Amino acid sequence: MIEVTNFEEQVLAASHDKPVLVDFWAPWCGPCRQLGPILEKLDEEDGRFTLAKLNTDEDQATAMRYNIRSIPAVKLFVNGEVADEFLGALPEPRVRQWLKDALPSESKRLLEDASALIDGGDSKTAAAMLEQALEVEPDNADALSMLANLVVFSEPERAFDLAKHASRLDASKYSASQGIETIVDLLARLDSAGTLPDDPAKAPYIEALSKLGAGDLDGTLAGLIDSVRRNKRYNDDAARLAAVALFNVLGTRHPLTQKHRRALEMALF
Repeated sequence: MIEVTNFEEQVLAASHDKPVLVDFWAPWCGPCRQLGPILEKLDEEDGRFTLAKLNTDEDQATAMRYNIRSIPAVKLFVNGEVADEFLGALPEPRVRQWLKDALPSESKRLLEDASALIDGGDSKTAAAMLEQALEVEPDNADALSMLANLVVFSEPERAFDLAKHASRLDASKYSASQGIETIVDLLARLDSAGTLPDDPAKAPYIEALSKLGAGDLDGTLAGLIDSVRRNKRYNDDAARLAAVALFNVLGTRHPLTQKHRRALEMALF
C-alpha cells in the first residue's frame, strides 16, 4: 500500500506496469474507515494490483479532476486510464467479486481475442485460444460456453460436458447449455430419422439433419424452417426447437441467426 503524494507518477505512470487501485478517502469519513481495512486485506492477499490511498482533503485538485463528489470512492487504473470503479463501503464479498471482474487477467485477454476471432470467422484459432484460457482458469464459464459452441459439431460429447459445466458455474449459461444439448441429441438421432412418421414436414426435416451432420448450418436452418412451414407441430415441435437451439449456439449477432430468425418467425404464423 502506498500513500499518494505524486498522482502522475505513483498512479498513472505506475498503472502501465501494474493495475493501481486508488482509494479516495478522508480521515473524517466513517464509511472510509470501514472500507479501508478490506482493501488493505485484499492488497496483502492479491499481488495483481497496487493499493494507493489518496486523502481527498490533502489533494482536492486530483479529487476534482476525477469528479469525486462522495467518498469512499474506489477507481482501478490500468494503462493510465480508469478501467472500473465503485462508490461506498461495500462488504468484503462484493469487493472481492468486483476485483475479480475488474482486474485484467491472461484468461480475459484470451477470451477477448477469441471473441474477436469468432466475429471475424476464424473459429479454429479462437478455439485454440479458449483452450489456453481454460488451462489458466479451468472454471471460466465464458470460456467453457464459447468453446462448447465451437466444438459441438466436431466433438459433440465434449461440447455437452463443457456446456453443462458452464451452466453449473453460471446460471446465465443455462439457455446456451440447453441449445448444445438439443444439437447433440439431434446429431445422435441422424441414423434413425428415417423412421419418423410420414408427413409433408418429414423430408425437409431429414434433409436438415443431414446437412447438420455435414456442418452446413445455413442449409440446416433453411430445412428446419421449411419443415416448420409445412407442419409446425411435426415430431413434437422438433424443427422449431432445433432452429432455436442453433440460434442460441450461434448467438444473436451471427449472420446466419440474422438471416434465418425472421424466416422462422414468419413460418410460425
